[in-house]
Amino acid sequence: MARYRGPKTKIARREGISLAAFGNYEGAALKAAQKKNYPPGHNGKRGSFSKPSEYAKQLREKQKAKRIYGVLEKQFRRYYKKADTMEMATNVSLLTLLEKRIDNVVYRSGLAETRRQARQMVSHGLLNLNGKRVDIPSIEVSIGDKIEVRDNKKKSPLFDDIKKKKAKAPKWLKVDLKGLNCEVIREPAKDDLEQIIEAQLIVEYYSK
Repeated sequence: MARYRGPKTKIARREGISLAAFGNYEGAALKAAQKKNYPPGHNGKRGSFSKPSEYAKQLREKQKAKRIYGVLEKQFRRYYKKADTMEMATNVSLLTLLEKRIDNVVYRSGLAETRRQARQMVSHGLLNLNGKRVDIPSIEVSIGDKIEVRDNKKKSPLFDDIKKKKAKAPKWLKVDLKGLNCEVIREPAKDDLEQIIEAQLIVEYYSK
């Protein structure tokens, strides 16, 4: 499946967000967040920012959400259509569905430093979901689901630093970093959702 694998700094500037949105980039996140009076890219200094239209704002917000969660257009549209049928407001439902992707849960739990790393961990079959090996990053988790690093992978150097960290996961997850596992104990609340995404703009984009 096609994925953007280029510089995250360029994308962060284009979408007006910090690299921290993609994961733990620390110093690089600060650099990307610095505002400049010209667009990103090789020819950026030759141009200038203009006031975006409402459509442009909606489009950029959609692109921002796709890039943060690593989702392509066709799949993102399916998330929107599903969210539009749910009881909650569509903007809240959309972000909730994205948060409940198993790769995002792995990232939120602290088992991975970035969403990209979490997606790779799932794709490479390093994790079990309820005792069974999984390799599909888009799996939607439910209350009671338990995600755990497979026994034969727990001694990998990849997890040495993670075992020593203090869990800082959202309250909808119960995390044991030393044991390299987490459990979904409730649905994500509105305050648990990605705060830098204005999902209502995405709803307006698809409602046209």
